[in-house]
Amino acid sequence: MSTIEREEGALAGAVLSAALPARGSLLPRQLSDAEFALFAAAGSRRDIAAGELIFRRGELGRSMFVVESGQVRLEFGDGMPDKLIGPREYFGELALFIGNHGRVANAVGAGAARLCVIESAAFERLLQAEPALLARFMLRSFSYLVSSEQQLIQSLKRRNEDLMHTLDSLRRTRHELGATRQLVLSDELTGMANRRGLYRRLEELQAQGHEGRRLGLLLVDVDRFKQINDRLGHLAGDRVLQAVADELRNAAGADDLPARLGGDEFALLAQVADAGDLANRAVRLVSAVRSLGLPAGSESLRISVSVGGCLAPEQVDWSTWYSQADTALYQVKGQGGDGWRLVG
Repeated sequence: MSTIEREEGALAGAVLSAALPARGSLLPRQLSDAEFALFAAAGSRRDIAAGELIFRRGELGRSMFVVESGQVRLEFGDGMPDKLIGPREYFGELALFIGNHGRVANAVGAGAARLCVIESAAFERLLQAEPALLARFMLRSFSYLVSSEQQLIQSLKRRNEDLMHTLDSLRRTRHELGATRQLVLSDELTGMANRRGLYRRLEELQAQGHEGRRLGLLLVDVDRFKQINDRLGHLAGDRVLQAVADELRNAAGADDLPARLGGDEFALLAQVADAGDLANRAVRLVSAVRSLGLPAGSESLRISVSVGGCLAPEQVDWSTWYSQADTALYQVKGQGGDGWRLVG
């Protein structure tokens, strides 16, 4: 086996171990109900006749297809068997994942069929609107593609031009997959974790355990943020959010996770020794934000935050824990903000 083959085998194994669907789940190219509904709403319809050519091997593609009814035959040539794609299955997805991808097969109607066509622009809109659902779809697709290429390497025992092109495309999709995961779990404006990233970290900590440490939660709200936006504009408002995010990072411990929940709401999931440890983080944050300044001419405005928090009670559901911290936050805001309070 060549060095290239060993490297590709290692790449394939790494992707498959992270992404293969569980036993009894969807077939490799079958869409879930949610995925099918999402693509059906975003795509355009195309009716094809038996024997009609949908695309030709080697041509550049910029659209993916979902079979709504009938069947489509993928003809790979070079002695490779054809593949039939049936209802609720998809093909041509690499054209959307990496753009202008050369088709590796002819696609021909196996009979009268109706297709849903998803163009690049529509896919990008879906990625922004439903990033978590699209990330799972892309991850499953990548694992299937890697598995298929492994079988080609083992059966053909040689490197042909199409295989090299596909494997090169798969290497590039690692970057696409990383970007998609980042989109799913992080906030675009501040670069810190978003609400989904916070929940993911909480699940990891609960699974790992944290002997000798306790979990604490701080909820953070920027005081009178609407006034800042209205008086200074949204660009200045975004800069305020980024500055508060930086101070939240500075107040966080090495094992803490700062997050932006949306709008002017932030959170800090902390691993602490006791309530005093959590209070120190709150004090540090409130004090640091007070020192932030606004542009000249806005002397009547100032930046401050309200912080509410609590330690995680033993054997208490996350929603109850969150609600306790939220109650403390609004007690601070009810007293004019620019302060902190812990409960429990």
